[in-house]
Amino acid sequence: MTKLFVFICCVFYTLSGVAGPVQGMRVNTAFQTYIEKYKDIAIQQMREYKIPASITLAQGLLESGAGRSELATKSNNHFGIKCHGWTGRKSYHDDDASNECFRAYNSANESFVDHSKFLSQNRRYSSLFELSSNDYKGWAKGLKACGYATSPVYAQKLIDIIELYRLYEYDNEAGTSRKHHHQQHQQQPVAPRQNTDNRVVAVNNTNALHVINAYNNNYFLRVRKGDTFASLSQEVGVSASKLAKYNERDKRDVLSEGEVIFLKKKQKHADHRFKNQPHIVKPGESMYMISQMYGIQLKELYKKNDLSPDYQIKVGDRIRIY
Repeated sequence: MTKLFVFICCVFYTLSGVAGPVQGMRVNTAFQTYIEKYKDIAIQQMREYKIPASITLAQGLLESGAGRSELATKSNNHFGIKCHGWTGRKSYHDDDASNECFRAYNSANESFVDHSKFLSQNRRYSSLFELSSNDYKGWAKGLKACGYATSPVYAQKLIDIIELYRLYEYDNEAGTSRKHHHQQHQQQPVAPRQNTDNRVVAVNNTNALHVINAYNNNYFLRVRKGDTFASLSQEVGVSASKLAKYNERDKRDVLSEGEVIFLKKKQKHADHRFKNQPHIVKPGESMYMISQMYGIQLKELYKKNDLSPDYQIKVGDRIRIY
């Protein structure tokens, strides 16, 4: 059995023709375990309150860090719901302000039920119930618009998680549980979204684990502050030496926040979408940066363009990437 599942939340659209899961990587089942554990109550709540099961699961994953947050472990609060007139058990945690009051429950299931009641009985969210329980995008955007969370990217985070883990399958009640259980071990890798410059872009992740994304028959993550090849090695189960080698670096190199690190040896050319599309060099770019943008081996990039490693590229140069 292959040992890679995507780690979090996250994020993205299916890319056809990409490679299967990376061999030899350690399984991290935190998010899949959470989904398996709470999918049934999410579906039950959808049937009773018409809230998409995908939304409930995505909010639970995001708000509780797959059930690992302090609020979830100590107070069984999986949705970050504050007291707001709550007469039940309470707990206090730092959030937007210090020592804020949050609802506390006797079980996680109580939290799921109260989440449904909180949304359905609160006039602020009444407009959401005019949406179909299959419209997870509308619900995600509506939750943000109605003020459920202060993060400006809250809706997109929910959508990313739903699409990454195919939680929308649970919004179709018949046969969803069996279908998802089968597909969770066979799901296709997901492609990173790209900006208008066709550069690899990953969504920020606030959980402890990095999001792993698929691109150009490879897998990548984005460096966070304080990451090293050694720390990434511990997380993904690939040696620091190999990670450095795959990215044409030294394992002792200091990593910069936001840079892309590939988890397998890079390809000899860019994705087929760029077959007839050269890269136009922009200010501040280097050949190495371009190789990382497209997941190409640096030596192959020089070879394709008949350039020596000491050539200094200039703004406006047309670099063949396929």
